Amino acid sequence: MRHDVQLRDAARAIYDACYQGEESTPVPFDEAERVATVHYRQAVDAAQRARHLLVARGDQLALFA
Repeated sequence: MRHDVQLRDAARAIYDACYQGEESTPVPFDEAERVATVHYRQAVDAAQRARHLLVARGDQLALFA
């Protein structure tokens, strides 16, 4: 994922928004990415889906351009 900086940033934003605090996930994003936790994979999937939907609709957001 490090090769797609925009998608990684979107995944991090989703991860941080959805998994706040230790009760949701005990590891920060970078560690979750390193070991590919389920929370990380879910955030990446959400970012990919969001980008796909925005592109399909023709929306031009800098984050997903």
